[in-house]
Order: sequence, then structure tokens, then C-alpha cells
Amino acid sequence: MNYDFSHLNFSDWFIHAKQGLGTKNYLEENAMSMVEVSNTINKGKEIVQSINAKGCNCIGFGEMGIGNTSAAALIMSAITQLSIEECTGYGTGVNEAQLETKMNTLSVVHLKHQLQDLQNNPFQLLSKVGGFEIAMMMGAFLEAFEKGMVIVVDGFIATAALLLAQQIEKDITSHCIFAHTSGEKGHEKMLQYLQAKPLLNLGMRLGEGTGAAIAMPIIQSAVAFSVILIY
Repeated sequence: MNYDFSHLNFSDWFIHAKQGLGTKNYLEENAMSMVEVSNTINKGKEIVQSINAKGCNCIGFGEMGIGNTSAAALIMSAITQLSIEECTGYGTGVNEAQLETKMNTLSVVHLKHQLQDLQNNPFQLLSKVGGFEIAMMMGAFLEAFEKGMVIVVDGFIATAALLLAQQIEKDITSHCIFAHTSGEKGHEKMLQYLQAKPLLNLGMRLGEGTGAAIAMPIIQSAVAFSVILIY
């Protein structure tokens, strides 16, 4: 986020992990340097290490942002090799004319950075068009998998980060529970690509981990039922 929050007094619930005042304009240049990509991925890993060290074995991932459905659509198109039109949706609720502009702009970005050639290079792909939140989630996914944690995946942007992580750890989805199918156009095809079966389909497009939060009681109930049936 393009704001310095360091002067504010946050509670212990907030983790200070800022990597910069926003990424660069990928219509003109790379969104991140490779150093920024590496540092952000590693910060995501560090956060999960800290959470896991406190005894947590199930972790949910979501994000908060404006414009990051565009980055997610570009990442999805590069990895799945689907067209920009198939991957791009309304985001927070643009109209038809704005959607057309969005798709046209992303097509220009896709061509500029030759994203079709980066299907198997998640780090370069992140450098070209990624966001800090997507890179940090990618690192967090990888660390959660390494620690053997259950991973609850939220919506479109979180799943885009998982697509990147899967390029590194092919079996990562074996640790994943997919919370829901969001209302964003590309998410269903993204889940199909991952051969994932989400728990819910409520047409949500709120983000902020809300889908993962709604899925958590279902997961807790399933665990409770299994314990009851065993004993």
C-alpha cells in the first residue's frame, strides 16, 4: 500500500511486514525487482514460521487490495495459458466499458512482458506483474506446505498466489482446502486447472479472507464429527 503506517500505534494483532510503497506500473516497467520478489517471498515464509511455532497447524489465506484482480488475471493467463478474456472479470464491480478497457490494457501488458513464455518461471512472472501481497502469500503457502500445515485458500487473488507456489511445489494442493468459488470470472477456471473442489459457492467477491473465514467453521465441524465417530 502506498502509505507509511509506521507512525501509527497498532496492536499486537498487526504484523509489520511492509516491503515498499506499492509496486511499479507494469504497463511501463517491471512491477518488482528480483530482490524485492525474494525479500517479499521470504517475509511470507517468516510470518508462517512464527505462526507455526505457536502451535498452529491450520492457516487461512486472503488479501486486501484494489486492482489486484488485474495482477491475478495476468498470472493466471501466464500459468494456465488461457486468454486474458477468459481470466479477467469485473473485480470490485466495474461496468462493461471499464471491463473492456481493463482487458485491453492487460492484453498490452501481457504482450509487453511476453508472459506466455513465463509459465514455468514464477519468480520472473512475479517480477513482471506481481504485487507484494501475492508474492508474500506465495512464500507463505510454500512455508505452510513445508511445515505440513492445512492450508485454507480464499478467492481469486489467493488462488493466483497458489498457482505460483505450485510451480515450486507440485504437490502443494494436497495440503489445501479451497474455501469457495468466488464471483470473479476467472476463479472457477483457475480451480478447474488445479483440479480443486471448493467447499462453497456463494458468489462472493469481497476478498479480505472472508471466504476462508466462512469455511473455517465447516472445517472445525468436520474435525469434531470425525473425533465423535472415532470415539
